[in-house]
Amino acid sequence: MAACSIEDVLDKAEKDEAERLKSITVDKELDVEFDIGNLLALDKNSINAREFKQQNKDEFLRALARDNTQLLINEIWKLPSEKVDEVIVVKLPDPVTPLPREKPAPKPRPPTKWEQFAKLKGIQKKKKTNLVWDEVHKEWKRRWGYKRAKDDTKEWLIEVPESADPNEDQFAKRNQAKKERVAKNEFNRLKNIARAQKVKVPGVGLAPASQQSKAELAKAVSVAKSSTASVGKFQERLPKEKPQRNTGKKRQFQPLIGDFAGEKQKQLEMLKVMESKRPRLDITKAVNKQMREEDSESSERRGGKKGRRGNAPGKGRRHAQGGKGKGKGPGKGPGKGPKGKGRRPAMKQGKR
Repeated sequence: MAACSIEDVLDKAEKDEAERLKSITVDKELDVEFDIGNLLALDKNSINAREFKQQNKDEFLRALARDNTQLLINEIWKLPSEKVDEVIVVKLPDPVTPLPREKPAPKPRPPTKWEQFAKLKGIQKKKKTNLVWDEVHKEWKRRWGYKRAKDDTKEWLIEVPESADPNEDQFAKRNQAKKERVAKNEFNRLKNIARAQKVKVPGVGLAPASQQSKAELAKAVSVAKSSTASVGKFQERLPKEKPQRNTGKKRQFQPLIGDFAGEKQKQLEMLKVMESKRPRLDITKAVNKQMREEDSESSERRGGKKGRRGNAPGKGRRHAQGGKGKGKGPGKGPGKGPKGKGRRPAMKQGKR
């Protein structure tokens, strides 16, 4: 065996340490931008085209991705970390780069009535163990579920209470009580969901029914008649009952797989419409619409002129009427002008 000195061992250790440190150190001309919240690294350094062409492209891209990933990991290790369940965890900051989403971000679940009460009273949830000691079987069993401890449904004998009917089936009574508990829990769960969605929930018992209108009753009757196997086709009518209105027709959807030729033709027609430079326009319909608009405008103008003319006779026009009055003023009676007797002629309308 060749003898080795302590200096050689130390030099080798220093070289190994330098190689290890070199593997996590990456030098870039321009600083890489990071978005730790999205685990994103933006490298704005230009790629050397000559090295990219001379070297193997896959190895070059793999080395570039490795360097940028190493820089991203270095930035993550700069954040404060903690140990949770023997695992080192780092809390990432809020993301900076907005990313598009197909659907809106899910909203946080609203707290239930019990959670609100527990928060108000300061009640903290304590974690229970899954196994408990069963005194009957003298072994550890599950707290809930199959083969649980203290399972009263597996008892073959039930003591009849003194106040109970001796002929009553205690096993059926216990099963019925369990069904009622399950139904009550489900009802409470639905009430919590409705309360969180701000939906009015009736109280315990039957909700008061308001007086239904004629339309509501007719709708209820039509729904009841159409709920038969023939969808109300062979349902008999009352003597003076009118046929149902607004029944409508069921929508027919095209099959997802099948008529490929028809689907291809529809898609081609849609592409023709999209690629056409001129929009599809019904000339006749457009001309008729324009004529109707012009007629309505002209009728409005005529109506406005008539409205302006229909004023009081003393303000808009000057009227001169001849009569058999005794007055000697102009327009009040027979005038005695210098040319002889006769009535004064009516004055013509003129511009004032």
